[in-house]
Order: sequence, then structure tokens, then C-alpha cells
Amino acid sequence: MPADPRSFNDLELPRLFRLAPNLFAASFHLMKLLPARYMLDHAERDGRLKPGGTICETTSGTFGLALAMLAAVRGYRLILVSDPAIDEKLRNRLQELGATVDIVEKPGELGGFQQARLDRLAKAMSENPGCFCPSQYTNDDNRRAYGAVSEWIASRLGTIDCLVGTVGSGGSMSGTAHFLRYLNPELTVIGVDTPNSVIFGQKDGKRLLRGLGNSLMPRNVDHTQFDDVHWVDAPTAFLATRKLHQRHGLFQGGTSGAAWLVADWWARRNPGKTAITFSPMKGTDMSIQSTMTAGSRA
Repeated sequence: MPADPRSFNDLELPRLFRLAPNLFAASFHLMKLLPARYMLDHAERDGRLKPGGTICETTSGTFGLALAMLAAVRGYRLILVSDPAIDEKLRNRLQELGATVDIVEKPGELGGFQQARLDRLAKAMSENPGCFCPSQYTNDDNRRAYGAVSEWIASRLGTIDCLVGTVGSGGSMSGTAHFLRYLNPELTVIGVDTPNSVIFGQKDGKRLLRGLGNSLMPRNVDHTQFDDVHWVDAPTAFLATRKLHQRHGLFQGGTSGAAWLVADWWARRNPGKTAITFSPMKGTDMSIQSTMTAGSRA
């Protein structure tokens, strides 16, 4: 069946890399393409997103890029609310794809920039009646989309013993773990977070590592799916990112480095069991150059 010209089907699912005898990486071109496409398809089918309509969302990362790519080929107007932490090259790509990028300059008194962005998003939605908001933090379709990833893992590795990945919106890890537990109820699921993120009980604060963690608790984080949590700070993740590139040739971002570090630790301690880790995005100028530079300074 030919690919949908309004989607990026061949880029949605990962490629498999063997990093150790019992450790594999699911390496994505852009992980957020899958849930973004899934959400838009659902919204189109039930009429929440009309032809030529407007999409409004808050993001400072690759979910915005996925939406911008899809909006460009499907003919939607896209308004993205972000904050000063957004990567400049990412912002340029979003605007080149036709997205309007609205930057919130000051954090909220409670909830920091996340809450300030949500407030600005509400304003944008009120100014664009009939718009569709994917709401990646609360939309159950975020988790449901990863049924396809679970099927992909099972088709290539069969039953696995451990799933490791970073946690931001909660969709990828909570969704994949939910489906994989049907194959192996004894599956070990390890979430990777970063200091000053509230997801697993820390107080909100400044975070240097982007792409994981949160200032507000996403509804899509299903804490019952996680057996263990590891916190990785920015310098450690940046160094791991470089090692992942040097040792395995995988040119990925900081979230991939953080997840690989934890997965490698688990695999070495469980030589008779199989683990898989997520590498959410292929390295590009915007996703890895800052990581390499920051890693050099760390």
C-alpha cells in the first residue's frame, strides 16, 4: 500500500541497533511524528480538526517540529507557544515550515514557563474559535499511538525483559510499557528523568537538559507502569551522548544519551536478559550541536 502523502509513514517507526549482546536501541528519525500524526488523524475523523483549520499547541521541542511538518503537508495553520529555551535552529525550522511561534518571555509564579505557556495557549485558542489543540500532555492518543511501537519491538525481538526511556509528556514510555506488558507481565520498565523535574516527586527548578522532565505533572504519565527511576543531570547526559556517538556511531541528542547510560548499566547487570532503550531523535544541527558544545564545557 503506498504511503499517505499527507504523512511521513516511513519515518514514524524506529530502526534497530544492537549496542551490546543483550541491549538494543530503537532509534527514531523523529519519535514525535507518530503521536502527532495519530492525534491529527483522530481529530480529522471525528471533526475536531476541519480542512484548512488551525492547530494550537504549546511546546519547546520536537513535538512542535512534528506538528509543523504535518501541518505543512496537510494545509493547516499552526500556532506554537514556546519559551526562551527553545533552540534557535528549531525555531527557524518551525517558521520555515509556516508555523507561528509565540514566545512567552516570563515564567509564571507557579508552574514556571510551563504554566505561563499554558496560559498563553488558552489565549491563542480563544482568539481562534474552532481550532484544535493536540494537548500532548493530556491527550490519551499520545499513549495509544505507541501500540505501533510495541508491535514493532515484539516483531523484531519477541519478548523483552526491560524497557528504558526518558519521560517528558509520558506518552512514549507509559504507552509502550502498557502494550508490552501483555507479552511479558514481568517486564521491568525504567524511567529516566532529570533533576528539578516534578514527574517523579522532585521540586520544580531550572533544568539544563531538554526533552525530558517537566514543571507540571502530565496526565499521560502512568506511574503504575514504572518499576524504577534514574535521574541523569545535564553534564552526565551530554558526556553519554558523545560516548554513544563515539562507540556506536549513533548521532543522537541528550535524551538518547541519558537513556542509553541507564540501559547500559542495567544490561551489564543482567547479562541473561534483553533490554531495549529509546533514542527519540536522529542527531541534527539543532538537536546535537548544542549538546556537544555544552558537553565540552561541562
